[in-house]
Amino acid sequence: MPKHSRWDLPLTLLGAVVLVLLVSAFIAKPFSIPSGSMESTLNIGDRVLVNRLVYHSRAIERGDVVVFDGTDSFVPASSVPTRDPISALFVNLGQALGVVPPDGSDFVKRVVGVAGDHVQCCDAKGRLLINDKPLDEHYLYDGDIPSDVAFDAVVPQGKLWVMGDHRSNSADSRAHLGDPGGGMVSTSKVVGRVMSIVWPPAHWGTVAIPDSYAKVAQ
Repeated sequence: MPKHSRWDLPLTLLGAVVLVLLVSAFIAKPFSIPSGSMESTLNIGDRVLVNRLVYHSRAIERGDVVVFDGTDSFVPASSVPTRDPISALFVNLGQALGVVPPDGSDFVKRVVGVAGDHVQCCDAKGRLLINDKPLDEHYLYDGDIPSDVAFDAVVPQGKLWVMGDHRSNSADSRAHLGDPGGGMVSTSKVVGRVMSIVWPPAHWGTVAIPDSYAKVAQ
């Protein structure tokens, strides 16, 4: 029988850790949904896979559900915790495995407006307008209206207008209209696109772009 080195197990575990971190950093990152702002599309505690590669081959589109770093747009940089390298390693590993909750600066929302879009609330029927075209939002949380906050904004280059599907329980671009950046999120802060729900089994499935967004394309 071949002899085993005492280093075999530690090296195997180290290799597994490095592989998990590399996959999480560059390919697909597990993410645990921290709030009800995207119900009923995504529920609290759902674990999703975030595709980090998709935006290397296509632009961010209206209707995409994305995870992004809200530092300097949704939360001030001063409120983001700093970690020493060892703590950061363990936190990153835990988040990569989906057992450590996301940082308070990480958000998941739906992209409603991309660069150049004119987004407004609301028309006479209470619908959002994108480039003067009404948006049918059948995915909204049951009983919610598209928005109880009026807004009228043009999305600058390199920015996004994002909103939660549970509008009455979502602090999104509308809540930051008066902040620096006017509620917009930089495309450079997007971690990736939520592509599927992997837990719990009862909620398995892909997260597709609603067909209604094709009708408001410029």
